[in-house]
Amino acid sequence: MPTASSHLLREPSPIVLSVCTSLGNLCRCERGTIVAGTTVLLVLHSSSSALRESSVTWPSRLHLRTRRLIMSKQLQARRLNGIDHNPWVEFIRLAKEYDVVNLGQGFPDFSPPDFAVQAFQQATSGDFMLNQYTMAFGYPPLTKILASFFGKLLGQELDPLKNMLVTVGAYGALFTAFQALVDEGDEVIIIEPAFDCYEPMTLMAGGRPVFVSLKPSPAAKGQLESSNDWQLDPTELASKFTPRTKALVLNTPNNPLGKVFSKKELELVADLCQQHDVLCISDEVYQWLVYDGHQHVSIASLPGMWERTLTIGSAGKSFSATGWKVGWVMGPDRILKHLRTVHQNSIFHCPTQAQAAVAQCFEREQQHFGQPSSYFLQLPQAMKLNRDHMIRSLQSVGLKPLIPQGSYFLIADISDFKSKMPNLPGAEDEPYDRRFAKWMIKNKGLVAIPVSIFFSQPHQKDFDHYIRFCFVKDEATLQAMDERLQKWKKELQP
Repeated sequence: MPTASSHLLREPSPIVLSVCTSLGNLCRCERGTIVAGTTVLLVLHSSSSALRESSVTWPSRLHLRTRRLIMSKQLQARRLNGIDHNPWVEFIRLAKEYDVVNLGQGFPDFSPPDFAVQAFQQATSGDFMLNQYTMAFGYPPLTKILASFFGKLLGQELDPLKNMLVTVGAYGALFTAFQALVDEGDEVIIIEPAFDCYEPMTLMAGGRPVFVSLKPSPAAKGQLESSNDWQLDPTELASKFTPRTKALVLNTPNNPLGKVFSKKELELVADLCQQHDVLCISDEVYQWLVYDGHQHVSIASLPGMWERTLTIGSAGKSFSATGWKVGWVMGPDRILKHLRTVHQNSIFHCPTQAQAAVAQCFEREQQHFGQPSSYFLQLPQAMKLNRDHMIRSLQSVGLKPLIPQGSYFLIADISDFKSKMPNLPGAEDEPYDRRFAKWMIKNKGLVAIPVSIFFSQPHQKDFDHYIRFCFVKDEATLQAMDERLQKWKKELQP
């Protein structure tokens, strides 16, 4: 092994140079000179003669054809450890590899309403200044209409500058909230099944996720189970609060279950948050998608909760335009000011034109709110029909759907398949629903998402007999689903 030294080597002919580090330390190349900060191994090949191995100062005329530099320091921040794997990547890849009907990912495959499309077109072709920056914390017409619209619903007088923050989607609102409020060692209570970003976002902020599971109770004989049958155990929930608890994450309507938390359930959560001086991060992106007479209640509207709640919303979910990536978070200024600090030191600003389009959409909705012409009434009416269609179709092959009260999604029980064909391909420790979902993609041409990914590691095996379907799809997609299911049904017949 060469020692650290400096020798001039004349190249007898053009050479191919490979530079590797010994002991994993870094060499760098500047102006044709290799500067060795430590011992290095130079592997040199020449057509005329072998060259000595050494750490060297090269002539400036030497052409380095190959240079590989390897750092010994850990590249990734420790906060990324253990969260690099994302199951969505695998299922999205499989959906592209096979001829499938994609009922897995949660996005509409139909057009937003005409007024929304027109608003976006106007934003991109009208005022040329919409191509430029707007105010960092939100396009003023948007923050103004959001404050007016949601202030009436929450019973609060909202200041557009102090109580609203526009973000890159609801996802951005969540990330900003965790980064702003969760400190090293803080505990965050997560009600599961839970949207799968809550846990890694808690970990990235240095917090510790604490999980409490909704518990299903069996439906009456001959009836389908409902998302309402999944309930919190009040004693178990209370036991999760400790002096280290900083926040609780609430998602209603819930993804993936479709549960709409009742006012009584929200009061339980609210009482515990106030008793233990805990913040509530309330993810309410599906608030307009509620079915069968159920009512969405924002926990911030309950007595004593506005002061400790961040309420997160999404234009993508509200107006069937998920690609616009416009979200918001509202709350008291004393909390929101810390989110603004994160926002101004990260993305700083969201696309102006999309915000302008969303502002127009909300202005239109404010005029039509509560009337048959309101999109917030029309969308759930249409999606309830889709939901009922999907429920009937899935039952035809022996899947057991749970009736959701809200959201884009329903989950289906695959217990019968688990008992009939338990040995599907997959890793030994892989939850059954993941193996089943892959089998269904490859053999039945249908994409669904395994529900175990919405649970913490210790609880995944207890809930590995459910898969999630998205029913916010075009009629043609549902017809294609029916064709695949009818084919599957024929294959099941003796």
